[in-house]
Amino acid sequence: MSDDDRSGEPAMRNFPVPDREQLPEDVRERIEEETEEAGFTPNVFPAFAYKPSHFRAFFEYHDALVEDTALEPEEIEMLVVTVSGVNDCLYCVVAHGALVRIYADDPQLADQLATNYRSADLNDAHRAMLDFAVKLTESPGRVEDDDVEALLDHGFSREAVWDIASVVSYYNLSNRMATVADMRPNEEFYAIGR
Repeated sequence: MSDDDRSGEPAMRNFPVPDREQLPEDVRERIEEETEEAGFTPNVFPAFAYKPSHFRAFFEYHDALVEDTALEPEEIEMLVVTVSGVNDCLYCVVAHGALVRIYADDPQLADQLATNYRSADLNDAHRAMLDFAVKLTESPGRVEDDDVEALLDHGFSREAVWDIASVVSYYNLSNRMATVADMRPNEEFYAIGR
């Protein structure tokens, strides 16, 4: 039996969702841990389990990005939602929009970031951070030293600038994989933090 969310919709539509019982033990344990923590199984876990070696690398890097960072949790999630909105990634906009609502304690911010971050009520540093994120997403060849300097001028440390670039780069990868897989957001994400 494959992993489906409560609506009966598969975690992704373009590739088969693996049977959890057939997965390697470490992958199965990670999915069980995430299910216990969230109260449901976020579809990204059974979807990426399609290739266990990629699952391990993907989530190891994810964990490093959120555990060893100079950024606040809400800043990471603001970056994710903004980049995911630019990339039209439904899964990440919905899933990480829930986290923006929680970490920023703001029920409207995620929707603003996903549709047009320029219309959101942001401080100058966060606006500069998201300007950089969008430029790195849409036109990476146009990113210059001045773009890094602008973030430093807004009070971000060099480590934070590295972390911003890392989060943006990782979620550009994630968005593209979620789009190709046609990964479906769990229904639970839509109501979180509203």
